Amino acid sequence: MDIFNVLSLLGGLAMFLYGMNVMGDGLAKTAGGKLEKILEKLTSTPIKGVLLGAAVTGVIQSSSATTVMVVGLVNSGIMKLRQAVGIIMGANIGTTVTSWILSLTGIQSDNIFINMLKPSSFSPILAVTGIIFLMFTKSEKKHDIGGILLGFTVLMFGMEMMSGAVAPLKDVPEFTNILTMFSNPFLGMLVGMLITAIIQSSSASVGILQALCATGAVSFGTAIPIIMGQNIGTCVTALISCIGTKKNAKRAAFVHLYFNIIGTVVFMVVFYTVNSFVHFQFLNDSANAAGIAVVHSVFNVAATLLLLPFSGGLEKLATLTVRDKDEVEKNTPAELEMLKRLDARFLEKPAFAVGHCIEVVKYMAQLSKNSVDMALSLVDNYDEAVRDKVEDLEGIIDTYEDEVGSYMVKLSSKELSHEDSQKVSIGLHVIGDLERMSDHAITIADICRKMNEAGASFSEKAKSELGVYKDAVQNIVSMTVEAYDKEDLQEASHVEPLEEAINELNSAVKKQHIKRLQKGKCTIELGISLENLINNYERVADHCSNVAVAMLQLKSDNFDTHEYLDNMKKDSNIDFQSMYTYYREIYKLK
Repeated sequence: MDIFNVLSLLGGLAMFLYGMNVMGDGLAKTAGGKLEKILEKLTSTPIKGVLLGAAVTGVIQSSSATTVMVVGLVNSGIMKLRQAVGIIMGANIGTTVTSWILSLTGIQSDNIFINMLKPSSFSPILAVTGIIFLMFTKSEKKHDIGGILLGFTVLMFGMEMMSGAVAPLKDVPEFTNILTMFSNPFLGMLVGMLITAIIQSSSASVGILQALCATGAVSFGTAIPIIMGQNIGTCVTALISCIGTKKNAKRAAFVHLYFNIIGTVVFMVVFYTVNSFVHFQFLNDSANAAGIAVVHSVFNVAATLLLLPFSGGLEKLATLTVRDKDEVEKNTPAELEMLKRLDARFLEKPAFAVGHCIEVVKYMAQLSKNSVDMALSLVDNYDEAVRDKVEDLEGIIDTYEDEVGSYMVKLSSKELSHEDSQKVSIGLHVIGDLERMSDHAITIADICRKMNEAGASFSEKAKSELGVYKDAVQNIVSMTVEAYDKEDLQEASHVEPLEEAINELNSAVKKQHIKRLQKGKCTIELGISLENLINNYERVADHCSNVAVAMLQLKSDNFDTHEYLDNMKKDSNIDFQSMYTYYREIYKLK
């Protein structure tokens, strides 16, 4: 084996890992975060967890990625530790899909139909199809499928390169001697563990082992301990990801570690004990790619069947390892719990992260609505406790703006689908307006506090007018939050006509106020308070308009806000004019 073979081996490994990454990302984008959402909702029993864990891992082609995702779900409080156990077991089964795909390289037959199953036969067809999808179609879905096909082709080409590079080793006695050393269960397991820990992918390390089988020098006696070690080495990724997480997330990572260690130890003890009496002849046979896939699958399925009834015991073992006293819980306001969904681990699966991020923004919108509603209630019935709650919410919503904004900026740098990119863009527009609404809410609450401290109150006529204005503001806030929560563009289209009616109402209230001032029916101090109140009312409505317009214009790919509003308000826009007339009549001063 010369330097060119070494370079070919390294190049093949690089292409193999890259192809696996591209294919996995393409599959994840095509799924659009749906599989991960299922993980949250359909893990009520360990068996369901196993099946779902296997399905998700089979799609994204990485048990490490699934386990890291589970650690994030547990850390954010979305998933309980007990639910995570089954998924972690299933992830080990799902990761065997890759080895079965790679085993196709070992097909040898003169039959043309069987020969077509060889990657070297169909990969060129997939490559051409992938290029056509990427270069000559506009559909984003087809682009993703093209990426999957090209990723698969690159993966297979890398596998062929590695197999070809190591083929000369079959004539090297030193290589055979080294492999013979690895037939020692402990040495073989250690090597498998180290290689997998370094490249952080059991699928990739199994693929390397399958490539080495092309030399004919790898026996089953050598391969089995290496495969056992690979299952332990893959735990490194989850253990690294749990650093800095809460205790239950750490426990999820340790469940993964203990499951693989216990499964490996039991399998090794039973297998080699039986072998000492039976002397399995196949251990001396040369392993092939399909044989490696069989061993990999049998071990993971057997370990799952063996330990599934003891999933509660694994949970207790992890709890004993990471004790409650090791972590001091902070007294976090209940409203901030939702921020736990913004886990950095989810950024590796952008479609999943976008879904969680939008849920957090929707919750933030509800908090802003609550803040405005409570502030408006203080105008007629002042309560210091309610005012303090408005102030608390303002601080909480500020935190949401900072945390969600930072998370969305990170998300926007990822490769997102057009739909997800739109959601992130709308979210970035929306959070600033939601935060400003809470600012106006605390301003309204403080105006009410000053009036209460001064013992001042508005006239009955002013109260009546403010009541109409309050109803209009509460309506536009509710309408905006509901439109964003349900992603309802029809509902969002009603916001701007109502905002225009509120602008007219604002002018009418000011005119009535000036008349009372001129007649001496209102003091200057009360007049200033009323002016400040209605200005903040109007600004709340303006921010609602901003949210609705952001939803509508980004969905229509029109990024010029002024042009969009001008077109919306044209006399020729019958729907807008009819809705505007409707709201103007409803919120007309008596």
